[in-house]
Amino acid sequence: MVPLSTFKPGETVKIKTVIGKDEVRQHLAELGFVMDCDVTVINEMGGNLILQVKDSRVALDKTLANRILI
Repeated sequence: MVPLSTFKPGETVKIKTVIGKDEVRQHLAELGFVMDCDVTVINEMGGNLILQVKDSRVALDKTLANRILI
């Protein structure tokens, strides 16, 4: 498994798992980052990502993106 932060704009991937403390995993789940969900990388700037998840666009910093494993 590799972190979401390693993917480039235009790539669509499926989430395998989310790691971290319960609060972090809960926060990411509330944003739509759950297992078996498709995520598309829209843009990447300095390791920070803009992502399409479900019907929303979400910006994540590199540390949070590293907790989402593909």
